[in-house]
Amino acid sequence: MKLHLLAKNLEQQLQEIKENSKSIVQRANCSINLCTKLLSKFKKEIVENGFDSTDDEIYFFKYTKQIPLKQLIYFTEIRSFEIQFPKADKDSQREYIRKKIQKLNRFFICNLDFTQYVDSEHTHFDKEYYTREFMDSYHISTSKYYFQDPDFFTPRDMLLGKLKAFTCLIAYLDIRLYNLEHHFKLNGKLMAENEKLTWPFTNTDWVELVYALHSAGIAKQNKLSIRKVSNIMQEIFDFTPKEIYKTYQEIKNRKNSRTLFLDQLALSLLSEMDKSEE
Repeated sequence: MKLHLLAKNLEQQLQEIKENSKSIVQRANCSINLCTKLLSKFKKEIVENGFDSTDDEIYFFKYTKQIPLKQLIYFTEIRSFEIQFPKADKDSQREYIRKKIQKLNRFFICNLDFTQYVDSEHTHFDKEYYTREFMDSYHISTSKYYFQDPDFFTPRDMLLGKLKAFTCLIAYLDIRLYNLEHHFKLNGKLMAENEKLTWPFTNTDWVELVYALHSAGIAKQNKLSIRKVSNIMQEIFDFTPKEIYKTYQEIKNRKNSRTLFLDQLALSLLSEMDKSEE
């Protein structure tokens, strides 16, 4: 529990870095240093004291460690991407972003089984995936990591971290490409890094609104997929949706109103209009 509190505190520290950074590269550098230090603390604690139970070990590698690990991978990729980003020639910049997105898509295809396991929230392989007992049975799935400390890694905790980080990275690259096409910059920084609003509603509400906008004609007019509409919305709101297509099926299966969030929005607007007329 102590380690998980440290991980949760990291999220606040990363938010402070975001607010105080003058550029995305500066933000990435500071975030990488912070995440690296926390992971070092984690390792020292694990090596010295271990875990009280297998469930505790699974929880640590599946959830607690993932908080700094995901951010470390994400910001390392962001820093590398931005440093190597072409300084001129819009066509070269566009091609560079698209090649990076294609590379990430290949990663998800190569790890499709594990991605489905994670997205479906299965747990039947958690002991094999997230404890150190099975390091000899489940080999490292990417050639980039030739050695992983057996005291601080499990067969799939690094892969889980990459899966989470790369999901966020694709959203970042989609925004980067969109901003490139529309020249959205503010004081030398991407608008998406400065102007995001908090999404105060649920993941289901998000999905309902995305599909409503899509079906209302925005997608057809601009040739956008459901995923693309969601990604563009993420330029405005500081929110990362989960399982969009699965959630949509759940919305369709509602017994009462299938447009619950839209109904609430309409009622809120009508109520505000009534107040203004009093």
